[in-house]
Amino acid sequence: MMLRYALRTVRHRKGGFLGAFLALMCAAALITACGTLLETGLRGTIRTERYAATPVVVSADQNVHQTTVKHKKGKTKTKHKAKPIAERAWLPENLAARLGEVPGVERVIPELTFLAQPLTPTGTGDRTAYGHAWDSAALTPYTLATGTPPRASDELVVDRYLADRARIGPGDRLSVQSTQSPRTYRVTGIAVPAGDGIRHQTSLFFSAAEARRLAAHPGQVTAFGVVPDKGTDAAALESAVAKALHGTTAQVGAGDERGPVEFLDAAAARIKLVSMGGAMGGTSLLVAVLVVVGTFALSVQQRHRELALLRAIAATSGQVRKLLGREALLVGAAAGVIGALAGLPLGGWLHGRFVALGAVPATLQHTVSVFPLFAAVAATLFGAWAAARVSSRRIARMRPAEALAETGAALTRPAWGRILAGLVLLAGGTVLVVLLSVLRTEPASTPVTFLAVVVLSSAVALLGPLLVRAAVAVLGAPLRLTGPGGRLAAANLRGNAARMASVVTPLTLLIGMTCTVLFVQPTLGHAARGQAREGTRADWVLAAQGPGVPAQAAQQLRTGDDVATEVVRTTVRVGLSKYAAQGVTPQGLTRTWDPDVTAGSLAGLAKDTIAVSELAADQLHVRPGSTLKLTLGDGTPVTLTVAAVYARGLGFGDLTMAHDLVARHVDNPLAATVLVSTHRSQEELATAVRKFPGVRVVSPATADSLQAERQQANAEVNYFAMGLVLAFTAIAVVNTLAMAISERVREFALLRLAGATRRQVLRMLRIEALSVLLLATTLGSGIALAVLTAFSIGMTGSAAPAVTPLVYIAVVASAGLLALVASALPGRAALRVRPVTAATARE
Repeated sequence: MMLRYALRTVRHRKGGFLGAFLALMCAAALITACGTLLETGLRGTIRTERYAATPVVVSADQNVHQTTVKHKKGKTKTKHKAKPIAERAWLPENLAARLGEVPGVERVIPELTFLAQPLTPTGTGDRTAYGHAWDSAALTPYTLATGTPPRASDELVVDRYLADRARIGPGDRLSVQSTQSPRTYRVTGIAVPAGDGIRHQTSLFFSAAEARRLAAHPGQVTAFGVVPDKGTDAAALESAVAKALHGTTAQVGAGDERGPVEFLDAAAARIKLVSMGGAMGGTSLLVAVLVVVGTFALSVQQRHRELALLRAIAATSGQVRKLLGREALLVGAAAGVIGALAGLPLGGWLHGRFVALGAVPATLQHTVSVFPLFAAVAATLFGAWAAARVSSRRIARMRPAEALAETGAALTRPAWGRILAGLVLLAGGTVLVVLLSVLRTEPASTPVTFLAVVVLSSAVALLGPLLVRAAVAVLGAPLRLTGPGGRLAAANLRGNAARMASVVTPLTLLIGMTCTVLFVQPTLGHAARGQAREGTRADWVLAAQGPGVPAQAAQQLRTGDDVATEVVRTTVRVGLSKYAAQGVTPQGLTRTWDPDVTAGSLAGLAKDTIAVSELAADQLHVRPGSTLKLTLGDGTPVTLTVAAVYARGLGFGDLTMAHDLVARHVDNPLAATVLVSTHRSQEELATAVRKFPGVRVVSPATADSLQAERQQANAEVNYFAMGLVLAFTAIAVVNTLAMAISERVREFALLRLAGATRRQVLRMLRIEALSVLLLATTLGSGIALAVLTAFSIGMTGSAAPAVTPLVYIAVVASAGLLALVASALPGRAALRVRPVTAATARE
């Protein structure tokens, strides 16, 4: 019976349920889009290109492993965990002999993959350039369309894509920046791949000896391609190869498992996408719950008279709750299905934008299944039902007489349960802010940052009526001085605090979340760059427009007393924990670099020692003289002695080692920057390095500006990721304002009949909107300031978040414009109805 009544109610009150429908539909679309990103990270396909003709590929283990054994209550529990390393791991070359002895193997092809950037005006477009030995061309296979294979060390074969793009052919000269100094090669041939499967890379093929020199890993290879004999099944071959390699760390891949071996960045992007999709989805869900509950509360408040009459004609509390629950499920089902379907193209668009921004490589293909759809519909149904249950608690618990008594006037006192819940959330938000002030790593602090904003905004939602009344007590006198419109606005704000609170909540969330999103990254980046500026003693800096600065360029500047400090950056693992690390040239280091050493000395920095930041020293419990076991970027384990502890870890990374140690274990050994201490001028230095294309001499201030641009590019990904959540919140603001004004048609008509002009009513609406905006700006800014200050204390040690005044003003102005437009348009529409018609119309 309740379902039939619910269907009739929804059918006859379509306008009343429109706001809830829009909120739920947007929530479902957002959850679906985030779900597809999460699924892409978990199950996204990375299709092979280079290894298309090789059914089985043997590669090195790209993870560090940790096994823990716990003995508890007579039972032994063993846990095994693995984390990915940052660089490519390599295999011993002599493993080819063992593979060649496996039954069914026709040929074992060693593969070398290394940095090889062609220095052409047209570049490589959206493809990444890799260098290989010509012997491995059969893995794809590549065949010569014209010319001859490379035999000498200065000969090169390029693929058809690069040849067409750079307009080069056999006999032409091509300069290539690889892992050593740039070198000019003679193009001897043009290679073409079988089929059209090569879409994300361009290949440069060198002679075997030259490829080994450029790969810079003597006695090691990237991978082995295993080609089967005729008639040998690929699955059987994979099993036989795995059996032959038992006891080694080598990994055997076939089918779609070959793609992650080829595209390491795509494999690493899976983890990033899972984290990004989970963070976006979790934040979206929390925001959606807050918005939907507020929307349903406003909807139930607008139907207070109707529900009171139901209670008066003997409807029980349970029946009222069931009615509202059934209505919510009907609206949620329709909104969930439509929103989930709309979320599929939204998820594809999101993935495309992340690819365009460089956050996700194009080789990780977008994956879609029914699971995000089902999850979004289920979350929407549950959210709608829970919102209806929460919103109906007061009206369902009232005695019929009390319900009827309150229909003629607005609810004047919030329920004690609501006030208590609001205080609990306020306390919880305060605890999160305090916790944020002691978190010192970005992965730990970021989720707490946004969770604190949502929790504190939820407290505002519950305590909203009290906050509105407090605001009216302060603003009442100034409002009344503005004329009839101001007096009407003050009376409405005081008498309809619950309705105004429902508008304050999404505006507060919008301002608080937007300010937090916009100023979190600048706070961290500003502090990091400040430490880097203070710690850079160099007179000049070498920067590269290409992959990096060759070691020979730095060597050119080491004449007389001049010092050139090469800086190579990577990521290492201590246990399973990840740390940003760098390698620096120890000779003359203190003339170019000052990390603010607080213990030990940089004079002891060598191939077997390490300097650590204060944060890393605290986390790893080390000090000068301690030994530290870590895993370098390519998976090589080393044990180093701590030589120094420094304070400027935010600007220079947590771990600092000797340049030669780090450079041997990274994919790109070229220096990110070179710090130069010299008495020579910029022009003299530029003349010394002019033979190195793309290398330029800049001042430390210019280098700082370039670093700021890179930070801004990285921050754009985070802005975009949270932009949809903010857009959803903005839609909620418009939706709530429209709902709040649409119920006031009768009120506006009575004001008109009492003598108020149309202009006075519109002025009243503007003053109400501005008053609500002022309160929301105060609350949202206060929440953002508290959260950002705590974040700044924890991450930088300073209670000074980086807030750009013009950006903040733009945020508040945008929110104000949104509120004014969302108030004016429905208000003007409501005033088009004749006052007599609206005042006498049936509800």
